[in-house]
Amino acid sequence: MIRVSNRMVAAALALLLASSASAFAREKQPKKKKQDLSANPLANVNSKQPDKELFDKAMIAMKKGRYDVARLDLQTMLNTYPDSEYKMRAKLAVGDSWFHEGGTAALTQAEAEYKDFITFFPNAPEAAEAQMKVGDIYYQQMEKPDRDYTNALAAEREYREMINMFPDSTLIPRAKQKLRDVQEVLAERETQIGLYYSTKENYSAAIARLATVVDTYPVYSKSDLALLSIGDAYAGEARVVGASKLPGAIKERLRSFYLDKAAAAYDRVIVRYPMAPRVEDARDRLVAMNRPVPEPTAAAVAESKAEEDSRQPIRFTDRTLGLIKRGPTVVEAVHVGDPSLEDPKRTLAPDVTKENVALYNAAIGKPEGAAQPTRATSANEPPRSDQPSEAPVQTGNAGGTGVGVSIVSAPGSGNAGSGAAADPNALVKPVTPETTALPAAEAPAQAPEQVNDIKPGQAQPAPATAADGKPKKPKADLDQESSSKKKKKKGLGKLNPF
Repeated sequence: MIRVSNRMVAAALALLLASSASAFAREKQPKKKKQDLSANPLANVNSKQPDKELFDKAMIAMKKGRYDVARLDLQTMLNTYPDSEYKMRAKLAVGDSWFHEGGTAALTQAEAEYKDFITFFPNAPEAAEAQMKVGDIYYQQMEKPDRDYTNALAAEREYREMINMFPDSTLIPRAKQKLRDVQEVLAERETQIGLYYSTKENYSAAIARLATVVDTYPVYSKSDLALLSIGDAYAGEARVVGASKLPGAIKERLRSFYLDKAAAAYDRVIVRYPMAPRVEDARDRLVAMNRPVPEPTAAAVAESKAEEDSRQPIRFTDRTLGLIKRGPTVVEAVHVGDPSLEDPKRTLAPDVTKENVALYNAAIGKPEGAAQPTRATSANEPPRSDQPSEAPVQTGNAGGTGVGVSIVSAPGSGNAGSGAAADPNALVKPVTPETTALPAAEAPAQAPEQVNDIKPGQAQPAPATAADGKPKKPKADLDQESSSKKKKKKGLGKLNPF
């Protein structure tokens, strides 16, 4: 029988307690968190290859905001391991480093990197991501609607290209929403310009701008306002015609044409946007014009209701931030419906002017395409370049000048001697050549007789001669001559010391 002493039992218990305490301490000590490599689709395996080490090092540097270090590691990997399986992702990560760095120069470099990636890897799933980020570059640099819209146009172009090139990408819903936001800014710009032209009563320019909005951007949040303004512009044209001095029948035909176009614009507001906030204004205008009010279909009501419900109401904070931040406020943009993927079909002011000319020709009963009547030039107007000049009248000088110049009669005055009557309404009567003979030339008057000359037959006086036979010089009056020679003083002048 083995005898166990108390000392041995105490030692065993102490050893047991020490081991359990160390085990408990190890459990309480926080474990070192391993890097989650499953987030990277190309790094599902925890390998220790050098190209992967460089790629992971660059990704860690990008997370810490050290973009220059990340680019250096990525370029080292691309140059050292051109056949690496991480080559495609590293090429895209170089563009991401420039994109996250920000700034005009960095964003320009990021766009170039993304374009190169799409060129080298057009069939890769990441190509859609690269094209999407190109659109985001211009989206971040957009200005407000009343400022430069170059970046907005570029963003619209890039998003359209992304949707058309990669229709099966998972980024399509986001690209469509970004495109709706960009088109909201462009449509707001055109609407503001059109409303400005309306205040200046330049109706042709206003109609051109607003028609471009409603035809190109159908999901614009203020399309009902644009259509309502088009109708008001045509109504303004009708008022201008009503105040003109045209004949009564022509005036009424023109007014009816313009009022029909205004009513068509009001009808389109009710039919296309029945749930818009300005539908009641369109109804009131149609009632005031004694025109029938159309009824929208159930599909149009459902579509308009979905568009109105998808918009976010603009709040006070949005308006306040809109005054401070650089970019536009797009909270009112719709979140349903397909944005326009075609190039904008612009309506120009000359096209509206041509339409007005066609309406005028239809009002006067003139067939379309007929030649314009030529108007005779009155006596007070210069010759018109769109009319042939009258037959030239040759001068009757037999000798002539030898140059072959012909004198053309003034318009409306007729040829000399033809007996054509002058225009009685002319303010300035035409000057016609005189038919009376010229008077005979008069002889020149005789010149007046000169009194200083020696008369004929009178001898010239001989000059005076001295005793020695030399001619005498005339005595000069020294007081009248100017000389530097000192003159002798006479009389009381001798007392003057000066």
